[in-house]
Amino acid sequence: MKFRSRVRSSSKLTAGLLLAAFLFAGSLRALTPNEWRFSQAIDVPANGLIRLNLAVETLDAACSDLGDVRILDSAGHEVPYLIDRPMPRGESALRSQELRTALEPAATRITLTTGTKASLKGVTFETPPDIEFIKAVRVESSHDGAQWRQLASDKLIFKMAGGAANPSVSFPEGIWEFLRLTIDDSRTAAVPFTGVLLQVAETNAPVEPLPVTIKTRDESLGVTRLAIDLGAANLTVASLRIKTSDPLFARPVTIAVPELTDDGLHEQTLCTGSVYRMDVSGKVESHLEIPIDAQIRGRQMIVLIDNGDSPPLVINAVDADRRVTHLVFLAREPGRYQMLSGNNQCPVPRYDLSELGDQLKSASAVELRPASLTTSRDYKSPDSLAALPLTGATIDVAAWKFRKPIQVSKPGAQQIELDPDVLARAARDQRDLRIVTEDRQLPFLLERTSISRSVPLTPTLANDPKKPTLSRWSLKLPQAGVPIARITCAAGSALFRREMRLSEEVADERGDTFPRELGRATWKKVPGEATREFAIQLDVAPQSGTLFLETENGDNPPIDLHDFRGYYPVTRLVFKAASDSTQPVWIYYGNPDAALPRYDVNLIADQLLRADRASATLGAQENMGSKTERITQTLSGSARYIFWGVLGVVVVALLLLISRLLPKAQ
Repeated sequence: MKFRSRVRSSSKLTAGLLLAAFLFAGSLRALTPNEWRFSQAIDVPANGLIRLNLAVETLDAACSDLGDVRILDSAGHEVPYLIDRPMPRGESALRSQELRTALEPAATRITLTTGTKASLKGVTFETPPDIEFIKAVRVESSHDGAQWRQLASDKLIFKMAGGAANPSVSFPEGIWEFLRLTIDDSRTAAVPFTGVLLQVAETNAPVEPLPVTIKTRDESLGVTRLAIDLGAANLTVASLRIKTSDPLFARPVTIAVPELTDDGLHEQTLCTGSVYRMDVSGKVESHLEIPIDAQIRGRQMIVLIDNGDSPPLVINAVDADRRVTHLVFLAREPGRYQMLSGNNQCPVPRYDLSELGDQLKSASAVELRPASLTTSRDYKSPDSLAALPLTGATIDVAAWKFRKPIQVSKPGAQQIELDPDVLARAARDQRDLRIVTEDRQLPFLLERTSISRSVPLTPTLANDPKKPTLSRWSLKLPQAGVPIARITCAAGSALFRREMRLSEEVADERGDTFPRELGRATWKKVPGEATREFAIQLDVAPQSGTLFLETENGDNPPIDLHDFRGYYPVTRLVFKAASDSTQPVWIYYGNPDAALPRYDVNLIADQLLRADRASATLGAQENMGSKTERITQTLSGSARYIFWGVLGVVVVALLLLISRLLPKAQ
C-alpha cells in the first residue's frame, strides 16, 4: 500500500523521514495482549500521524510513567509511539537594568528600565521580611520613557502577619523598555521596597477541567484540612480553585500529597500560595487559584488553609484543571487499532524516537480520542491491590495486653484512625501495633496526618497557699498517656500578659515524683482584641494523666482561664481486607518489648495510594492481661510499690498460718 503522509510541519522534517523513524524505532518484540488488563479501540480514518488525547480513565489504569501502554495495529503488530506531556515553561524572574524610586506626598513611584526584549507579564515587589502592608498599584509602560500607556490600575499587593501574601502585579503580556509603578500611600505609610523583579511570560500549555470532590473536611488548630478526591491517579494537576462566599479574607494555602517514607505515609508539601478577597479603595480584588503543575501519583490531594485566629472559610466547592497528555504514533494504514494498559510487570519500551521528539510533538496530526476503557476478555476483573498479600506471618499474641475489634464495612483497601485508647497504651512510635485475623498478621502502612483531634481537659484550681502570687491549674486528661501535642483555653480576663508554664509530675524507679516541664508560652490580651484561644505547644508528650499549668501574677490579680482542651495528632493504619473472609479482624497493642514490624507491603505502596480507601472503625477495648496485671496497670509511682509490699506481707502471713496448721512430726 502506498504511504500518503498528512504530516505538515514548519521544519524540514519530511514524511519519509517520519516514516523511517517509526519503522525503525527499536526492535519490537512480540507481546501477549491478554497480559494487559485493559484495552481501548482507536478507529483511524486514514494513514498518517495520529495524536491521542489520553483520558483520565486511561491515566488511572496505566502505570505512572505510562511505560505499560502499547499500541497495536489492526493486524496485532506493535506500533511505536511517543508520549507528549505539554507543560508551560516556568516563569523566570529578571532584574531590571535600572531602578529609580521617588517618594511623593501620597505615593511611591518606581521607574524601571527593563533592559530586556523578553515578553513581560508582571512584576514582583521585594520588601524586608518583617514588613506588613496592603497597597494598590498602578502600572504604566513606555517604549521611549516619555509617552506612557496604562497597563493596570488599582492592583492589590499585600503581606500579612499570618503568612498570606501577594507581592506580585500582573498585566497584559508585552515587550516594554520602561515600566512605571505607582504605589498608593494615601492611607498608610510608604513601604521600603528593596527591589522589583520582572516576570517573563510563560509558555502556555493546554488544560482540561478536572471534576474533583471534597472527601473529608477537618478543622483543627486554626487549620482547615480538605482531602480532595481527584477521581483517578497519575494526573498532572495544573491548578486548584477554592469557591467561597466569604466577602473579605486572606489565607495562606498549602498543597500536599501522601508520600511513602521509611516509617510510613507522611504528607509531603507540593506547593504553597495564598487565596484572598480584599477591598481596596472600594474595589474588590479576588484571587482564589493555587498553581500546582505536578503529577499526583495517588488519587488524593490535601489542601491546608491556615486560618490563624480567624474563623474557617465557608467553602462551597473546589474545582481544578489538569494538563493534557498526548500519545503520538504513525498509522501506516486506516483501521481499528488497540491501546493496551494495565500491566505493571512489563518493561518500559524503547522506540528510539527521542531525537525526533520536538518535531513530532509540533507536527500536524489527526486528533483522536480512544473509545472507553474495557477489560480484556481473558483477564479477570481488575483489582488494584491484587499483588498485596492478604496475610503475613503467624503471631503469638500472648505478650500483648490489649486489643480491639476492627469493623470493616466492605472489602478492599481500608483506613482506620487510632483512638485515644490505642494511642495511650501503645508504644510512642506505634511499633507494637499489629492487625491480626485468626493467628496471622495483616500487613499495613502507618499514615501520620496533619489532622488533630481534641479531648476535654478537666480543670481544677491547685494554688499553693505558700505562694499567693502563683496561679496553678490541674488539668485532668481522659486517660494517662494520650500523646497530647497542644493545649488550648479561653480567657475571661480582659487585660493581661503572663508567662505560662506547663508541666507534669512523673515517678522515678523508686516511686519518688518530680516535676517535668512540657512547654512554655507567653499569653497576652488587650481590650478590643478579637476573642481567641490561647495555646501552648508541648515539646514532649506527657506520660501521666494530669498536667499542671502555672503562671506568676506578680502584683496583678489572677487571670480567669476556662474551656481547656488538649489536641493530639491523628495516626491511621492502611491495610487490605479480604473479600471472602468471615473471621474477625483485631488490632493488638500494649507490648513494650515488641519490635517495629517489617512488611513487604511497602513494595506496593503505590497501589494502596491509588486505591479508594474505606473507613473502618474500632470496637470496645478488651484487656488481654492477667487479673494481677490489670490491677497493677492502674497503679503508678509509690502506690505500685505499696501494692507489692502488702501482697508480700499477705503471702508471708499465709505461709506462717499454713505451717502452724500442719501436723508436727512424731
